[in-house]
Amino acid sequence: MTAIRAESDANLTVAAELAPLTEKPRTLWRDARARITRSKLAMICLGIMACYVVVALIGFSGLLNHAIEATVGPGSAPPSTASVSLWAGTDFLGRSVLWRLLYGARVALTVAFLASIVSIVIGTVLGLISGYFGGCIDAAIVWLFSTVSSIPWILLILALAFVLKGQEFALPGIGKFTLTGVPTIVLALGLTSWVGLCRYIRGEVLKLRERDYIAAARAIGLRDRSILFRHILPNVFHLIIIDFSLGLGAFVQSEVVLSFLGLGVTDQPSWGRMIDDAKLELLKGVWWQMAAATIAIFVFTLAVNILGDAFRDALDPRLRGVD
Repeated sequence: MTAIRAESDANLTVAAELAPLTEKPRTLWRDARARITRSKLAMICLGIMACYVVVALIGFSGLLNHAIEATVGPGSAPPSTASVSLWAGTDFLGRSVLWRLLYGARVALTVAFLASIVSIVIGTVLGLISGYFGGCIDAAIVWLFSTVSSIPWILLILALAFVLKGQEFALPGIGKFTLTGVPTIVLALGLTSWVGLCRYIRGEVLKLRERDYIAAARAIGLRDRSILFRHILPNVFHLIIIDFSLGLGAFVQSEVVLSFLGLGVTDQPSWGRMIDDAKLELLKGVWWQMAAATIAIFVFTLAVNILGDAFRDALDPRLRGVD
């Protein structure tokens, strides 16, 4: 009996010693996920972002199309005062502010995500090429983003949006189309917001291309394209995620500014258009449409910034520190 117990204890000791060897190896992404899930504030902000995305998807489904067109003014049957549509009041045309606010999330998130994709693609490609190849290519790209960054960002966006609005383009298989509303804002923001990411990636690639594993990849005959996308891009991908998360709030605010100035969305409800309509209502003491749109923008921007800071602290090796 004693021998059996001793053998059992020995097996438990060996299992305890081998347990760390059987655990999954620690990686940057696994550590980052663990850090973010441990942060209650980051998880709350992630939940808020999920709510905005769900509301935007509902707007795409068409469920809000009839609701935003319904009015409660003279000549229409007013709903009950307990109706959900009246929780945020109505605008000067009798339209529900709540439904317009929910539909505006569709426009805001569409602009933010599409403009981020355009900006990230341009900034990432140019940053990789500039930092890896150097020479004349690097000089040309540095001159390009230096020229773009020398112009005040808001003025460049306004000028580009004004030029693009109403322009006709012809694409094979699609035909002619005119730039209005969301496509105009997406191009204006995406084509002017890639400079910061391009600089960050270029700086990282300048350091990475001198590492031993890059020299080994060249020695075994790998092509430049394979080295860029298989060995360098994964090591700068955390910069793309951070830029994406921090850029969403800025793009939403820019969409509001452009729509307010009449260069953005004019054919459907948006937060910028709500603020533009509210400027006439404020003179009559009607403030709830302005307050609803402002609070929606504030909550979205605050959640995105906090979540972006959490991603930056979790993914940037220089800021992660030691637990």
